[in-house]
Order: sequence, then C-alpha cells, then structure tokens
Amino acid sequence: MATTPATDHHLPGTPPTPSTATERERRRLHTKLKLATQIGQGIDGYIIGGTGMAMGALTTDLHLSALAQGLVGASPLIGIFVGGPLFGRLADRLGRRPVFLVDMMIFLIGSVLQFFVTDGTQLFLIRLLMGVAIGGEYAIGAPLLSEYAPRQGRGRLLASLEISWYLGYALATVVGALFEPVDGGWRWSLASSAVIALVCVALRGGIPESARWLLSKGRRDEAEALIEKYGIEVDVVAELEERDAAQREGFRALFSPRHVRSTVFASVFWAALVLPYFAIGTFWTQVFEALHMGDNAVAALLVYSFTAVLGVAAGCLAVDRIGRRKLLIPPFWITAGCLAVVAVWPSSTPVIVGGFLFFIFLNAASSALTAVYPLEVFPTSLRTTGVGFATAMSRVGAAIGTFLLPMGLDRFGAEFVLLIGAGVLAAGGLVSHFLAPETTDMDLARAARKARRGTA
Repeated sequence: MATTPATDHHLPGTPPTPSTATERERRRLHTKLKLATQIGQGIDGYIIGGTGMAMGALTTDLHLSALAQGLVGASPLIGIFVGGPLFGRLADRLGRRPVFLVDMMIFLIGSVLQFFVTDGTQLFLIRLLMGVAIGGEYAIGAPLLSEYAPRQGRGRLLASLEISWYLGYALATVVGALFEPVDGGWRWSLASSAVIALVCVALRGGIPESARWLLSKGRRDEAEALIEKYGIEVDVVAELEERDAAQREGFRALFSPRHVRSTVFASVFWAALVLPYFAIGTFWTQVFEALHMGDNAVAALLVYSFTAVLGVAAGCLAVDRIGRRKLLIPPFWITAGCLAVVAVWPSSTPVIVGGFLFFIFLNAASSALTAVYPLEVFPTSLRTTGVGFATAMSRVGAAIGTFLLPMGLDRFGAEFVLLIGAGVLAAGGLVSHFLAPETTDMDLARAARKARRGTA
C-alpha cells in the first residue's frame, strides 16, 4: 500500500505523484541509481572472473604454492566477510548515501595497487581490502535500490543486479583472455577493474538519501519531501510501525526470536548457491584438467561464463512471474543432481558437458534471488545490517570452498569435490523449503513482517 507524504489516509495502492520535480528528473535519478548499483554489483563478478583467468600466470610469476593460490583466490571473499557486516551496520546507523560512495573509493584504490605487487602476500592483502569494499557494496547497493523501487517489478529490477555480476564475470574472462599472451598481462587484467570503479564513483555523486531510512530514524519531514519529489512508493504507516517495534535494535537483533528466522534463511540459501559456483569458477582450469577434458580450458571457461549470463537473465525474467519460492527450491535439487551425476560418470564427455551446463544455467537463474530475498526479509532498521551479515555468511562458504578446492583436487580428485558441492546444494534446498517466504509484489515492510511469521 502506497501513501502520499501529506497524509497516511491516501487510497491504498495509489503511488504518490511527483510535485516538485519533473518526471524527467525522477527518471534520471532512478536511472543513475540503477546504473551505479549495477556497476558496483558487476565489479564483484569482474574481480572473481579475473582471478580465474589470471591464476595460472600469476602463480608462475609470483611462485605461488597450492596454499597461496587458495588464499589469493579466497581473499576477496574473506574481505567480504568483514566488509558486509561492518558497512551494513554503518549504513543502518549513518545512512545509505555516505557508505555508497566510500566503499567504491576504497575498491578503486585497491584496483590500482594490484598492478604493483611483487609477491603473493601483497596480492592477498590488497585483494582482501578490495573484498572489504565489495562487502560494503552488497550491504548498501541493492538495499538502497530496493528502497526506491516500486512493489510491482521490484524482483525483476533487483534481479537485474545479478545479471551485472555475471556480465562482470564474463567480461573479466574476455579481458583476461586478451591479456593472456602478454608478458605480465595478468597485472593489466587485474588492475583494469580501476576503470570500472572510477565510472561508478562518478555516477554516485548527487544520489539522495533513502526515504525509508529517514523514516526509520524519525526524520519524517525529510522523508516525505523525497517521497513527494520522486514519487516513491512507500507504505509510510507500515514503515513507522516497524520503526516503533524496532527501537534501538542493533546487530544482536539479527539473532533475536523476532529476526533469527530471516537471518538463518538469507545466510544459508545464499551460501549454498554461491559456494559451488565460486569454487569451481575460480579454479575451473584445474577442475577441467582433473576431469581429463583436454587443454582447451580457456574456451570452456568462456562457455561457463556466458551460460551463467543466460541463466541469470532467465531468472530475472521469471522472478516476478513464477514467484520467489519456485525459482529457488526446485533448482537447488536439480543442480545438486547435476553435480552428482558428473561425479558418478566422470569419464563420459556428454555427461560432463551436459551436467555442468545445466548446473551453471539453473544455479545462475536462482542466484538472481540473492539480490532480492535478503532485502525483503529484513525491516528497514536492520536491512543493510541483515544483508551485510548474509553476504558475509555467503562468502564464508564461498571462501572455504575456494580455499579448499585446489587441495581437495590434489588429494581426493574431482569426483569427491563435486559430490561435496552436490551436498551443499541439497542442504540449501532443504532449508529453503522450510524457511523461504513468498514475497512477490509485497511492500518491503510487509514482506519483512511475513518472513518473520514464517508463512510461505
């Protein structure tokens, strides 16, 4: 239910009409915010994809052991573990706008510094810092966009952020392939993320604070001015009720009886989705060789990347049509089966190709929900804190998988690694079956309330 800023008794479902800004200005803000958020999301995919392409060359140049490879590959994910909760809490306390700018400036500095590293320790520390900034990006970017988005079509809009992630990943594989023949080309490939970050910083100037956050802080006059100016759909009554019920909630509130269901669901489903994808994608060359699939791993990684883009695009189109639960739960079980089948028949090329393509496509389709569900199951007062924590937990899983995969391949082989991945996906499907709410086309405040009550 949307209300006008002037009164809480406006007709339900009628969005406010902009009165102090032209429709063109409103569209300009929404476009600018969407681009700034999409590019920020794409940067995470870019640095993960860039690592996969550059790992072979930088391992040789920097003389990395299997342990050091795991640390460099996992470093952004470890950084996200710190940055997600840290920046998420700051964004709930200090506001969305300042964090939205600072985290990208930190990433820009780290991108440039990658070019000058001389050993694996330096690269690990720099990419750790970049991961902290990316954690902030997850905690603030999508939540800010969601707080400006209308109820209808919100899922598709937010899911489009995941398309950006996969496009960033795919673009990094192309850039990495172009620099592969160049001596020291991995330095240019990794540092190229600075160009994208610079564009993102420029876009973020002038973006206003979130009206929902202002309401959660009792700054109603400022919030209503923004609602009127940009015609934002906000259920003011529901937001104020949430504020009254959540006075002085801090980080510990995530684990209170009121919010623990949402915390567990958002953390577990996200971690289960990304752990197999990140681990396999970062060390795709090694997985490819362990399955005795020849020496054309670069072409296979490009196919892997662009199949994921198609998958997340399909998820973006489906999220508001079939609903959140149908897009999440069945693909968990199907992708688990895909990895298990490849593990059982590792000598069959058709099984390997078909199994991986189905896994990549459906996993990416469901991953569209990582930019949707976590934002819908937490109230405004805890939204970025909750999203930041769920991001951290997802990257803990991804970091563990990325760190252990090269050693697992060396000691146990690809079949064992794939069976572990299948088990993780099955666990995600089980948890989602019991905890995932259906929040399609609901106002954010009311969606969070439904998630707490545990109604599908």
